[in-house]
Amino acid sequence: MPKVVISEFMDEAAIREGLSGLDTLYDPGLVDRPEALAAALAGADALIVRNRTQVRGALLAGAPDLKVVGRLGVGLDNIDVAACRARGVAVYPATGANDGAVAEYVVGTALLLLRGAYGASAEVAAGAWPRNALMGREIAGKRLGLVGFGAIARETARRAAALGMTVAAYDPYLPPDDPAWRSAHGAVAALALDALIASSDVLSLHVPLTDETRGLIGAAAIAGMPAGAVLINAARGGIVDEAAVAAALKAGHLGGAALDVFAREPLGAEDGAAFRDVPNLILTPHIAGVTRESNVRVSRVTADAVRRHLMEV
Repeated sequence: MPKVVISEFMDEAAIREGLSGLDTLYDPGLVDRPEALAAALAGADALIVRNRTQVRGALLAGAPDLKVVGRLGVGLDNIDVAACRARGVAVYPATGANDGAVAEYVVGTALLLLRGAYGASAEVAAGAWPRNALMGREIAGKRLGLVGFGAIARETARRAAALGMTVAAYDPYLPPDDPAWRSAHGAVAALALDALIASSDVLSLHVPLTDETRGLIGAAAIAGMPAGAVLINAARGGIVDEAAVAAALKAGHLGGAALDVFAREPLGAEDGAAFRDVPNLILTPHIAGVTRESNVRVSRVTADAVRRHLMEV
């Protein structure tokens, strides 16, 4: 009977239904216990992970029977795909299953940061009435700039257009004649990166972490954004210079920022200290793509892919 190891959290109904009949070890704490994870993988046929389990090097070497890795999400920077391919280990990301969740996160945080009216509960309850201080901005008529124009960015564009935003994107890998640029919700302007940065009221990142994108949005790029612009990174940590974001918010150049991903996760005390007392900043724990609904979809897609692969080999 094939053995499946699941090292991070997953919808339990999807495990019961999608992996029934298989020898399944579900322990979402394994990711934080490397020795226990290594022991569990010694005879495993399949491994299911999220973004924290590092599927590379010693972990792969210690799993000689491994045939398939299921990724509860779409990013693959925690998986040595080339090493898996060389060993004949299939890798299945849950493509498309959490696109809408990330898109809602981006648009929702943009609304929150532009309007700026939602942090006054304690003041209002205490009898203050800070109306002038809370006069924020509308999202309608603003330009959303998307760095990368893949599936998640397109879902984000669709929602933003419905709210009256104009949308532009930078994606050097998408041909100019691709129909994605001219979708049902309106044309998306294709711009060079510098032009996109310089003209976007809200800039949202939708690229993987690669040698090309590491540090892509640093101090110089942030300085090139319009005064008062909002920056959102729900893609991958390392693409944005976190210290530069904090500095630009403190200086008042950026009007707001939302960071869902970080160069090191979880944030340590030293890394987190850089964000202390930074205004107009939203920090979330790599949760943009994880909702109750998307967790079910991602888990079912992954369970089905792993089961199908094991039945075929």
